[in-house]
Amino acid sequence: MPIVQELDAAEAADPTPRQTLLAIAASCLGWSLDLFDLFILLYVAPVLGALFFPSQFPTLSLAAVYASFAVTLLMRPVGSAVFGSYADRHGRKGAMVVAVIGVGISTAAFGLLPTLQQAGPISPILFLALRLVQGVFVGGVVASTHTIGTESVSAKWRGTMSGLIGGGGAAVGALLASLVFLATSSIFPGDSFAVWGWRCMFFSGILSSILGLVVFRSLEESPLWRRAQNKKRQSTDRRTPLAMLFSADHRGVLLTNLLITTGGGAGYYLTSGYLPSFVKVVNKLPGTQTSLILMVASIAAFVASLLIGWLSDQIGRKPTFLLIGVLNLILIPFCYLSMAVSSDVMTIGAYAAALAFLGNAGYAPVLIFLNERFPTDLRATGTGLSWNIGFAIGGILPTFVSLLSPTPSDIPSSLAIFAGSVFVLFLIGAVAVPETRNRMQ
Repeated sequence: MPIVQELDAAEAADPTPRQTLLAIAASCLGWSLDLFDLFILLYVAPVLGALFFPSQFPTLSLAAVYASFAVTLLMRPVGSAVFGSYADRHGRKGAMVVAVIGVGISTAAFGLLPTLQQAGPISPILFLALRLVQGVFVGGVVASTHTIGTESVSAKWRGTMSGLIGGGGAAVGALLASLVFLATSSIFPGDSFAVWGWRCMFFSGILSSILGLVVFRSLEESPLWRRAQNKKRQSTDRRTPLAMLFSADHRGVLLTNLLITTGGGAGYYLTSGYLPSFVKVVNKLPGTQTSLILMVASIAAFVASLLIGWLSDQIGRKPTFLLIGVLNLILIPFCYLSMAVSSDVMTIGAYAAALAFLGNAGYAPVLIFLNERFPTDLRATGTGLSWNIGFAIGGILPTFVSLLSPTPSDIPSSLAIFAGSVFVLFLIGAVAVPETRNRMQ
């Protein structure tokens, strides 16, 4: 008996500084590698549209690619349910390793697909099927990656940590994708990019699996999860995390969360998610200039994520949501409409950076807010499903932007209308939800 108590005490001990830093690095890396794999698709969307979903109308081809992106988003809740439940019952580390490696391998597999011209109708079917598989693993990344980071740091830094992982990781992932796009565009210029360039971009996804496996080997479980496991041994409640989440105690929390996650997710995909296509299709800039602008936008997104995450630690999650909601409601439509009529590369870059800043600011505190809404033994499942259902809904909107834009010149006004609408929804959620700062146990 004393031996068991001694082991329990060791499991509940606070992490060492080295363990904390490793948890932070692993969470940021896992998130950035996940977004790196997804941004590859966004950066080559116009090329993929012509190769897999050709149409005499460029915006319809683009809409088809974004629809395939939405297919992945729709599978993310499935991944959150599977990997989140595993992470809550057996630990964050194992779920994170499998999810990140799975995303990298499924991304690399896109580079092996035959085009419509090479294989006929089976080509887009294979493309969509692989997107479904990738979506499951992506959902698992959200459920496991963020929780181990925020559970391993001091309460006063959890909002900053949320921004660093969620937005900062996304910015790093987008920056890495921009660098790969810049390299492949230089190696395969012009028409050759449509032959081998896009394939090499997808092949780079295997690097994320290798890097993730190396970094995660030394990772340890979070102290909050270990303490929760100690308490669970003494509990008579044997319900699964999914059964607990959809019970009367937590079902209302999940539904209210979706107001915030849908608004934040839509804001992100209508800004950072749509920028690669906007710069190419509306501003008609060449690949090199597009890559440089997107790199600047990635840096702006990183700054926004840290700044707004930190702000939520100072003034609270709810006031931060209200402030960012009002700013985005006004400024995102303005930036897109102004960017569309700009011809100067520096001006276009400034608007792109502003849009990336605003879009990432909208969801920087969302992950820690979700973490704080659920107890530890339900956190990975609750956070993952709240995030992925909302972002699945929000991620569909770029498809409708393209579908409702008969020509590229109609895209800016469509983006302005959709962005304004989703941040009205976001503000409704910000008013409805409670303050959660310092309530994660």
